[in-house]
Amino acid sequence: MAADYKNILVINLMHIGDLMLVTPVLRTLRTNYPSARLTLLADKKLRDLVEYNPHIDECMLIDKKGADDHFGSFFRFILGVRRKNFDLVINLHRNERASAIAAFSGAKRIVGYAKPGFSLFFDEVLPNKKAIMHQIHSHFEVLTKACGVTRIDDGGLEMEIPPGMDEEAARLWRENFREGQKVVAFNIGASWTTKRWLDEYFAECADRLVERGYGVAFFGGPMDEEMVRDCLAKMRHKNDDDVRVFTGKLSLGVLAGMLRRSALFLTTDSGPMHVGVAMNMPIVTMFGSSPVPGFYPYDAKDVLVKTPEPCHPCGIHICPKKGDDYMACMKKIPVDVVMRYVDELLNEYGDCVSAWPLHEGQYECRVIDLGKEEPGA
Repeated sequence: MAADYKNILVINLMHIGDLMLVTPVLRTLRTNYPSARLTLLADKKLRDLVEYNPHIDECMLIDKKGADDHFGSFFRFILGVRRKNFDLVINLHRNERASAIAAFSGAKRIVGYAKPGFSLFFDEVLPNKKAIMHQIHSHFEVLTKACGVTRIDDGGLEMEIPPGMDEEAARLWRENFREGQKVVAFNIGASWTTKRWLDEYFAECADRLVERGYGVAFFGGPMDEEMVRDCLAKMRHKNDDDVRVFTGKLSLGVLAGMLRRSALFLTTDSGPMHVGVAMNMPIVTMFGSSPVPGFYPYDAKDVLVKTPEPCHPCGIHICPKKGDDYMACMKKIPVDVVMRYVDELLNEYGDCVSAWPLHEGQYECRVIDLGKEEPGA
């Protein structure tokens, strides 16, 4: 019999994609503890992703890179957590900051991932198994093994767009694209160099789509602006009216609204990829250094392409190899192969997101291993 928790805190202070991968945990907790007060602690800059999640009662926010980024304010933040009198804290971010908040939260029961030292204050510590199973499934193990959860309610990734932001996305769409135009969204940036497909490959895909009458929309954050400029410089049709650049210009909420109006998302393994999954859009993604089992796009209609390099997945931020072997995991994913699956999904779905049924319960994407499948097959 599961304990009757009344006041639960879930901690995840990681990046965009990691936070999106916590949303099935929130649904499952709400299903198992319908009368509990459920709070999520997240990074303040990511509030658009989770602040209006229907399964939580409160979203606590920490300003990791600002007001809370020194010992005094962090100590006061922990005191604020302690005043909430949580009876269960679930830490889903294995770093020092998150582990400290959980360890010193004063909760009756503290479980999840933890750094050594802080783990001494946890009632139960579990390993993060993201290298061998999807990150979501590793989170579910925390719930079943450490929290007594008996029913997994997996509704996939979820995001409620904050008020007014979908309307802003609709305005931008009207101003930039023709009525009825089908637009392919591009996200070419990623937090690690080893997760990035080549600029010239993205440029060639964009050119081919423009030549076929599609709109092309470049997204991403301010850190991606230089990459997008480099990509545009390699395009034949960079000045075409059907090419629009929104990189560094949108909040996460407006980004979600733009994605849900797009016909397809061509993206690296990145935070926006997981936002796209939550918006129920078809995705084609290329994986280099990332472990496929842990972070594949969590929807059966999506396609992931990878090469059989012996060093995959390395988990290294910058490729240490030289010459032709440098970034071979990405170099050896050809444009023709990627466009084959872009075309396949466009032909199958071919309209805006609102016209596509949800694939509830079908979350394992199609993985194309180029070592096993011939590019021209």
